[in-house]
Amino acid sequence: MSYLGSGELEEEGENDLGEYEGERNEVGERHGQGKARLPNGDTYEGNYEFGKRHGQGTYKFKNGARYIGDYVKNKKHGQGTFIYPDGSRYEGEWADDQRHGQGVYYYVNNDTYTGEWFNHQRHGQGTYLYAETGSKYVGTWVHGRQEGAAELIHLNHRYQGKFINKNPVGPGKYIFDVGCEQHGEYCLTDMERGEAKEEEETLVNIVPKWKALNITELALWTPTLSEEQPPPEGQGQEEPQGLTGVGDPSEDIQAEGFEGELEPRGADEDVDTFRQESQENSYDIDQGNFNFDEELSDLQD
Repeated sequence: MSYLGSGELEEEGENDLGEYEGERNEVGERHGQGKARLPNGDTYEGNYEFGKRHGQGTYKFKNGARYIGDYVKNKKHGQGTFIYPDGSRYEGEWADDQRHGQGVYYYVNNDTYTGEWFNHQRHGQGTYLYAETGSKYVGTWVHGRQEGAAELIHLNHRYQGKFINKNPVGPGKYIFDVGCEQHGEYCLTDMERGEAKEEEETLVNIVPKWKALNITELALWTPTLSEEQPPPEGQGQEEPQGLTGVGDPSEDIQAEGFEGELEPRGADEDVDTFRQESQENSYDIDQGNFNFDEELSDLQD
C-alpha cells in the first residue's frame, strides 16, 4: 500500500498573514468573526480568538479540499468534516488536528468506515462496508488494520473468528442462513508470486487457507477482545480497505500551520482484493461463494 507524500509548507509568520477583514481586539489581534485570504491561496472564514482560529470556521485549500468545523488554538479540535481533493470525506471527532474519537469516512469507491479513531487511524471497534459486494467487517481495528475478534458478514452467510494483519487466522466458523455452522480453522500459507532473479529472494505472499472440520447446528458466539495498544501518531487521507490481504491504508494528509494549513494530497483509489481457495472446498471469502451441498456430502462420507 502506498503512502501519500507530506510536503510541508512553512507556517505563516505573524507579519505575513495575508489579507484580513473582520473584528479585532484592543491590541489589534484578530478576534471575533473574520475572513482571511492567505499568501498560499488558501482562505479561512470563521471565528478568531487572540489572533488564532478558534471556534467554528471553514478552511478552503486552493486545491479544492476544505474543512468545516471546530478549531481550538489553530487546530482542528471537536466536531468537523474534512472533504479531500478526490471527493472522499471524514465526518466526526477531531483532537489536536487528528481524526480521533467517533467518526465516519466515506471513500471514493463508496465504501464506508464507521467507528473509533485514534491519532488519525482506525483503531478500536468499527464497521467497514464494502459497497461493491455488500459485505462488511464488524470488529476490532488496531493501527488502521483489521485485527482481533470480528465478523465478516456476507449476504447469506458470515464468518466469525480472529483476524491478524487483515487476515483470518486460527479457529473460526461460517454461519449459513440455512441454519447450520461449518467449523474449521485458517492456516497461513506462503505462496510464491513471481520468479526470483539470481541471488535474489523469491517474492512470497501470505495466503490464509481454510480447513473445514465439521458442521453443526447454530450456536451463540461471544467474541473475546484482545487488549488494545495505542497506535503511533500518524496523519493521512484514508484509502479504501481491501477485504483481506497485504497492505496499509494511507494515513498521510497535511496538518495545519499557524495561519496556513498544509495541503492534503489525493488518495490512491486502488482497492486491495484478496481471494482465498479452500483446501477442502471452493469458498471465496471476497464474493462469499460456497458449495454447501458438496461440503456437507464430503463431511458425511
